[in-house]
Amino acid sequence: MAGLSRQKQKLLLLEQLFNKRTDEDHALTGNQLIEILGNQGIKAERKTIYDDIATLCDSGLNLEVTKSGHSNAYFLADRLFQDEELFLLADAVSSSKFLTIKKSNELIKKLQALTSDYKAKQLRRSIYVDNRTKAFNECIYYTINTVQEGIFNDKNITFNYYEYSVEKKKQLKHGGELYSVSPFQLIWENDNYYLACYCFKHGKICRYRVDRMANVSVTNEKRRKLTKEEDAELKNQRSVYSMYGGEEQSLQIQFHNSLINVVIDRFGERIICHQNSKDTFYINVDVQISPTFWGWLFQFGTKAKILGPSQAVAMAKEEIKAISKIYEQE
Repeated sequence: MAGLSRQKQKLLLLEQLFNKRTDEDHALTGNQLIEILGNQGIKAERKTIYDDIATLCDSGLNLEVTKSGHSNAYFLADRLFQDEELFLLADAVSSSKFLTIKKSNELIKKLQALTSDYKAKQLRRSIYVDNRTKAFNECIYYTINTVQEGIFNDKNITFNYYEYSVEKKKQLKHGGELYSVSPFQLIWENDNYYLACYCFKHGKICRYRVDRMANVSVTNEKRRKLTKEEDAELKNQRSVYSMYGGEEQSLQIQFHNSLINVVIDRFGERIICHQNSKDTFYINVDVQISPTFWGWLFQFGTKAKILGPSQAVAMAKEEIKAISKIYEQE
């Protein structure tokens, strides 16, 4: 009876063999398949092996034939993901800031199951990402899932929100007060997830870092219906130009020609660049004025400059004066 049970598993084991032990550089002959199955207590003959291969092909497995000496050899030619796609996913998982090292390793191990044993080893490539720290919040998977559940089911969620003290210890904001929000949009920016939501405490559209949310729960309360103004603000949160979290203004910004790649990376290929000298160009763009925006702009030193409007130029001067002042001698 045990032998009969193993025979019934033969097709499944053959499929697993083709998945894990073959690719375009590694094929198995009929005799090799017979030997491998025999080592697992399954008797097979050449004719039945070929019949099994035909059955697997008829069921949708894309097996191709090559030559190994004078014998036919078979390998799995088509998989759910191409090698290049898996390498891209593995690199993204390895370098992702919001994933912990443990979760990154778990995900890569699952990605390895999608290719042959030979290619799986290559997925554990060492990726160096400059100046990037990995997250320590192991619960982020469940947090994201709970937030999505609230969005999908049109329900409010509650959570605690924490920040770090100077001693690098987590501390709940507002004494551990429970935040109640209507969740609408998860946004990915600068390797972090943000929740765009209506916050009942602040009475407006707000953003919260998902990895700093704790004890997230879906309530039975239906999400708040947004006004037209709130809905417009929510849509602004989806734009890369609006992720600075301040007062939105239309700016004209001048850049040195050497920063063209930086500008395209930040604002996309559709941004219109106007050449205003042989060395510089300017763009017109809507951004939200905040310390984050100034930090991004000032990193380019003399190679970036706000041309207008005058109010924004004055604000830039004040920011520069404030920075300069802290270095003045007493």
